[in-house]
Amino acid sequence: MDNRKEIREFLGTRRAKLTPEQTGLPTFGGTRRVPGLRRQEIAQLAGVSVEYYTKLERGSLNGVSENVLESLARALQLNDAEREHLYNLARAASPSARPRRQPSQAVTPSVQRLLDSMVGVPAFVRNGRLDILAVNGLGRALYSEAYGQATANVNLARFAFLNHRSHVLYPDWEKAADTAVAILHTEAGRDPFNKSLTELIGELSTRSEDFRTRWAQHDVRLHRGGYKDFHHPAVGDLHLAFDALELPNAPGLTLTAYSADPGTPSEDGLRLLASWAATEPTRTTNKENA
Repeated sequence: MDNRKEIREFLGTRRAKLTPEQTGLPTFGGTRRVPGLRRQEIAQLAGVSVEYYTKLERGSLNGVSENVLESLARALQLNDAEREHLYNLARAASPSARPRRQPSQAVTPSVQRLLDSMVGVPAFVRNGRLDILAVNGLGRALYSEAYGQATANVNLARFAFLNHRSHVLYPDWEKAADTAVAILHTEAGRDPFNKSLTELIGELSTRSEDFRTRWAQHDVRLHRGGYKDFHHPAVGDLHLAFDALELPNAPGLTLTAYSADPGTPSEDGLRLLASWAATEPTRTTNKENA
């Protein structure tokens, strides 16, 4: 990732989202030539000179103090994910920045046993570029549209943007696509020297206009919990809570588990999905032998 370009575009897009009304600055009427605040207004809010802020927005975060970064975060009204991204960009701008040690692309047997023991919930382990590295039976059933007949690992970003079946699985495809790009952008800030991540971003940028448009927005996200909607061809609509937990003994890997709120149609749907998953191997075998 081009660090200076990323800094320039990230700060520029954050500035463009703000209005004087949001920040308490006076408005003097008239039409602004570009959306958002002017550089001098951000400089005023951050307590730095216009010249210094202009230098920062041109991509120079090397050597910037934590106090200045905090002032920038407040002036730009960054959320937690954006603030962390700003700090990651500043770290990557240092001449002493080095590539992170890449996490293993295979989970330990104990983690796989943990996944397999979670019989009532779909669960999987992914890395920062959204490769599913390990999955339990119910998780594979939930993402059957992504797996198809494949035996290799699934990449959820490729599935979202390059497989039309993602529009079936994700009833709110726009939200799912936004989330996938935001996760990749967050990871690119954390690990800008990751060659495999850079290659994936290049591939998706080349092959998908939807991806390119979203990538240019520079949105980031800490994907730790919430709700996600699915439409499974065999069981219908599912509204599931998700929890994403980083594995402490495997930095860079995240275990994600889905569950349904008690007493909801989605709870019944998960039970139906479990029954479907139990008979699916039989149906596949019969189909292959036909």
